[in-house]
Amino acid sequence: MQKKGKLELTWVGKYDEKEIEPRILVEDKSKSYGDPDSENMLIHGDNLIALKALEQDYAGRIKCIYIDPPYNTGSAFEYYDDGLEHSEWLNMMRPRLEILKKLLSDDGSIFIQIDYNEQAYLKVLCDEIFGRNNFLTMITCKVKAPSGIASGANAFFDCSEYILAYCKDKISFSFHSLKIDSARLGSGASNVTNFYNQLFTKFEVSKFVEFATFEGDVEIKELSEDDFSVDTIKKPNRTEEMYYNCYNSIFATAAISGGRDKKILAYLKTLSNYDKNKIYSYSYVASQGKNKGKLITNYIYKDRNILFLKDYVRVDNENKVVYKQDIVTNIFYNDWWQGLTAEGGIDFKNGQKPEKLLEILFSITTNEGDLVMDSFLGSGTTIAAAHKMRRKWIGIEMGDHAYSHCKFRIDQIIKGVDSTGISKTQNWQGGGGYKFYELAPSLLVPNPKLPTIKQINPEYTFEMMCEAICKLEGFKYKPDGKFHGKSSEQRFIHITKEFVNGEYINSLLAHLGEGQSLLVYGMKIQSGLRLPDNIIVKKIPKDLLDKCTFESEVR
Repeated sequence: MQKKGKLELTWVGKYDEKEIEPRILVEDKSKSYGDPDSENMLIHGDNLIALKALEQDYAGRIKCIYIDPPYNTGSAFEYYDDGLEHSEWLNMMRPRLEILKKLLSDDGSIFIQIDYNEQAYLKVLCDEIFGRNNFLTMITCKVKAPSGIASGANAFFDCSEYILAYCKDKISFSFHSLKIDSARLGSGASNVTNFYNQLFTKFEVSKFVEFATFEGDVEIKELSEDDFSVDTIKKPNRTEEMYYNCYNSIFATAAISGGRDKKILAYLKTLSNYDKNKIYSYSYVASQGKNKGKLITNYIYKDRNILFLKDYVRVDNENKVVYKQDIVTNIFYNDWWQGLTAEGGIDFKNGQKPEKLLEILFSITTNEGDLVMDSFLGSGTTIAAAHKMRRKWIGIEMGDHAYSHCKFRIDQIIKGVDSTGISKTQNWQGGGGYKFYELAPSLLVPNPKLPTIKQINPEYTFEMMCEAICKLEGFKYKPDGKFHGKSSEQRFIHITKEFVNGEYINSLLAHLGEGQSLLVYGMKIQSGLRLPDNIIVKKIPKDLLDKCTFESEVR
């Protein structure tokens, strides 16, 4: 039996490698909006070419990526041709996912939303690209409910979509625990109190003062009688108003089960002054697991752990409503998909996603100021949620709705006039900004009189040409004195339209330090030019031809 090879998904065209031109991005200042110093980017153009354009500067910098690619359903959507054959669809996805992986930070994560048509194939493809060991979960989203004639068209009504979640490196990956509303408990006294009574069989109220925190080994602290008071809430006294006003200090107790908790309790019982009717707090910095590096504080009372009601419910004091809260699971219900046509003030039938979905994903995987991305931007939901959550963002969209939907929506958010989606939960009042970019055309184009001959695109300014050549040669474009960019502290590039001869080279040598080298690109170069060892000269466009044999991915 042969024991070599690997488990993989194969399809027609999988190994037909395509070279993608790393074009430059050109800011359209007439469309940029808000804060001129903003780092946010809204890019119009084919996302594969745009991702290639971003690769040099953003590799390893994106904390979280969410994409909602075409589902390959065979349906004709208003904005997308969503009916590619399976092999074409996989050929479309693979190179994009490979670049997205490069863009992710080591502690970053990616979420890909899809339906049943390609979910299984996408899972195997992502296992190949991101590594099966970096798979986090598959979230099932209930996006619609059966209703009307269509609900009886099939034996099983299709109401779900899926989100495949991967991290770049599970060892480096970190996340925040999150609880979300899982049930709305009406504001009527019976609904609220019945829920509370079922949740805990006994309630007690405690008022704590601030206590010292620390780092290092476990420290146990006894809270004196001046620090707390405990009162049992008798069942007849459990009023709705009490729950609204006191839920932060209501607690019940539960049997100790954790290994560390048992050791702490055992230690307490060895103390001569231990009094189980007093509250003891113990704190430590977690050394592993999801809370690694975080200060954890727990409480013991009557030989049991304290469970605070605030960790189980959320109270909306303004509207007098209590919500039961649970930790986030991999089942998302359809409440968030209701009324989506009102979000963002745009119309994107069958394609729009709720801001609440992105709020949850970003809350778990990112912090304020982190950079997030969506390269299939669609209606702009990802950047809308990211902006309101004060994350930096990059959004890429090929269609005209980059202007009509994405730009319109984010402009309204910056103005502070959009109150839909997560505006209220994020207390969004407006502000911020972004730069709008178009993909530059190809650097080299056929000569109009001699089509077999390539020339520099006449649409390019000299500055655009310099930036494009830097990108093609692997230099970071940053004009400084005689140099247009550098690939290291020792290697620089210079681009010119002037005649390059010995005298010109000597003038450049004067700006190089010891051990430094220079690549010179010129349009007119003296024949037989003798060069020092640390200078290479190339001609425009002759020496660019081999670097520009690319295939356009625009569909």
